[in-house]
Amino acid sequence: MMHSLASLFIGFLIDLLVGDPHSLPHPVVLIGKLIAALEKGLRALFPKTPAGEKAAGGVLWILTASLAALVPWLILRLCGAASPWLRLAVESVMCWQILATRALRDESRKVYDALQSGDLAASRRAVSMIVGRDVQRLDERGVARAAVETVAENTSDGVVAPMLFLALGGAPLGFFYKAVNTMDSMLGYVEPPYQNIGLVPAKMDDGMNFIPARLSALLMLTAGALLGMDWKNGWKIFIRDRYNHASPNSAQTESVCAGLLGLRLAGDAWYHGVLHQKKYIGDSLREIEGEDIPRACRLLYVTAALSLAFCGALRALILLILR
Repeated sequence: MMHSLASLFIGFLIDLLVGDPHSLPHPVVLIGKLIAALEKGLRALFPKTPAGEKAAGGVLWILTASLAALVPWLILRLCGAASPWLRLAVESVMCWQILATRALRDESRKVYDALQSGDLAASRRAVSMIVGRDVQRLDERGVARAAVETVAENTSDGVVAPMLFLALGGAPLGFFYKAVNTMDSMLGYVEPPYQNIGLVPAKMDDGMNFIPARLSALLMLTAGALLGMDWKNGWKIFIRDRYNHASPNSAQTESVCAGLLGLRLAGDAWYHGVLHQKKYIGDSLREIEGEDIPRACRLLYVTAALSLAFCGALRALILLILR
């Protein structure tokens, strides 16, 4: 367990330094391919009825989540049998692959750079890489808003939540979380053909993110105070708007971010050609601008540092209790 604590810190540092090089293979890509293959096979195997598709989604969730945890557990067991230092190195790499702090910053920075150049088409292409909504209708402010919302929401999904699971159960539990989150990203839609097969993945993702999302919001609020942002307004909007989303978790950090920056986020958005009516989050104390993207990224980085301190202390406490 001491090695897992060290791996968390080492993996976090590697993530900050290296990010997510697209030239290197990534385990989450393999998880995504597994989900796609299982979806195709289970759709053919189960009845093409709402109940049958829901059952297929449940089986898909069990198989994917189990394999995502079992494979790294076996790898680390074999590495530990050969050398504790080998296990430390391999688990550090796994932790790096699970965390997404630098990648989230880099991808949102591409949106910012495109906006600064005045190339709306390029900014839409850049933001389409990090959001699931249709981007063709977005103007400059819409692009900036989508990027800020993504940074805010994924501060929880991509950083704090996986870090918490790494602290609780090392890389195997971290990959378990990433599999659950990936299943929700790929299948958790309310439109056909996903509304039935994606039900279990979506609900399980909601359950597993319930505590991490709220922890992320409190850590982000603290980060905003450290950065000299309007933490009182952040707290006000958090209390008022943290449930202004179809998901019980997504608006937790979005509301804090909106309050800290004095922005109005969310609202109606198009997905797969369908307009989804959404509540607003925050008050429009000023118009959103491109500079709000790096501001959100500063919030992301300080929140990530606070999360590392919290999760490191939690892991150390677990180690002391189990001794």
